[in-house]
Parts: sequence; structure tokens; C-alpha cells
Amino acid sequence: MNMWIGKKKRYIIVVLALQMVIACLFAGTTNAGPMLAEKDERPRTVAVVIDDFGNGMNGTEEMLKLPVHITVAVMPFMPTTKQDAEEAHRLGHDVIVHMPMEPNKGKKSWLGPGALTTDLSDEEVRKRVEEAIANVPHATGMNNHMGSKVTADERMMRIILTVCKERGLFFLDSRTTSKTVVPKIAEELGVPLLSNDLFLDDVYTEQHIAKQVSQLSKLLHTKPNCISIGHVGPPGKKTAVVLKQSIPRFDAQFVKLSDMVQTLLGNPLILSDS
Repeated sequence: MNMWIGKKKRYIIVVLALQMVIACLFAGTTNAGPMLAEKDERPRTVAVVIDDFGNGMNGTEEMLKLPVHITVAVMPFMPTTKQDAEEAHRLGHDVIVHMPMEPNKGKKSWLGPGALTTDLSDEEVRKRVEEAIANVPHATGMNNHMGSKVTADERMMRIILTVCKERGLFFLDSRTTSKTVVPKIAEELGVPLLSNDLFLDDVYTEQHIAKQVSQLSKLLHTKPNCISIGHVGPPGKKTAVVLKQSIPRFDAQFVKLSDMVQTLLGNPLILSDS
């Protein structure tokens, strides 16, 4: 008799446990069936930044004629710096300073005039940043051209970002190094910051560019605001062709970086994955 009562108790415990499991699985169940996970309904935005304007490079015209607004990163002190910046502004695109900065590898001569290198004095760094901003009409922000060495240098970035703050510019970290100190210094100084998510044309083939554009589209499933960087120059026309073909298929709104900054201004540190 006692054995039967013990079995009955165990049976009741098992049944209750099963009921609890079922209740947890079907919590929130309606007559229409179990509720699905809530869909992230935040609007998706993507900003396309095109680097290396200012030297009459291949793809310049094609990029400026893309069917969406882009952000045009113009190198200072180059033959078509002012021309490219004025035309981009006329067409409604963003203009930012594409500031040449010293990389860890490569020749300084590759950087072009007015480049920022770590052997410069504080005064010279500030002077060059101010002159570059003055040389690029309609600039609302700045990003780094190359710069894996400079963007990992706290002294250099503190000067650069201080000038950006004084001039009311945001900064886009192109993220050419994983050792970047830009987020740290930008937060310290209160400079609006955005970060690159993806390079479109680090390999100069349409196949690779199309693959990167597809990756960007997938990234938007998990990040509401994405930024990608392409280039005029060797890959310019190929990148423009792939973008023109791909843009209509994106389930996202294409925006300028300045629009993205305005949208995210509620954050003390503005990041592309906010």
C-alpha cells in the first residue's frame, strides 16, 4: 500500500512538471496559436561613402550620378578637389574631407599633399587639419584616407578630433586598423562618430564587389544603420555599376552620413550599429 502511494506521488510530480514545461512553451498563446517573436520594425538605413574624389579618378561621374544620395569623400589639395566637392554639393550629396593619414605600411609619398604623419609636431598637425577643411568646400565631416598608424595614435587623433569639434564636423572612422583609438577619443571629446562596417571594393572585380554588396544587405538584417565604403579610381566604374544594379533591391533607405548623424544624435557616442 505504501509503495503504491509512493508511485502515485511520483506520477503526480511528473505530470505537474510536464504541465509547467508546456505552460512555459505556450506562454502568450492566443486562439490563433503561439505568438511569434516580435519582429524588429526599426527602419533600416544604409550610407554609401565613396572615397578618393579630388583627382579626376575613374568612376567620378558615374558615382555622382547614382540614383541615391551618397557621401563624397574628397581629398584636399588635389587637381579637382574643389570641382568635385562643388558638383557633389550641387547634386545633393554629402561632402566630407578625405584626410590622408600615415599607414603602418607604405610610402608617405603615396598619401598626397598635406598628409598627417606621426613625426609632425602638434602645431603642424592642427595647421594641416585646418587647412584641409578649408580646402574642401561644403565639408560636413571627415574620414581617414589610409591611416592605420595615425588612427591608433592617441596624440594625433586628439588633435584631429579637437579641430573637428571646433569646426562642427562629425568623424567617420574608416577602420583601417583594429587598434583604432578613434572611439575612445571621440567619446572623450564629444565628437559625433560613425564607423565603417564594410569595404565594397578592396578587391577590384565586379564579382567581389557584388559579393560585398550582398554581405551589406545581409548585415542590415541585424543592424538598423550600416555604412559601407567604396572608391573612385581603379575599381570606380565597376563599383558604380554594381551599386546602380543593386540599389533597387535593398530593403533599406539610402541616406547621407549627415542624415545618419542627425538620426542618432540622441547618443553621446554615435556609432553605426546604434
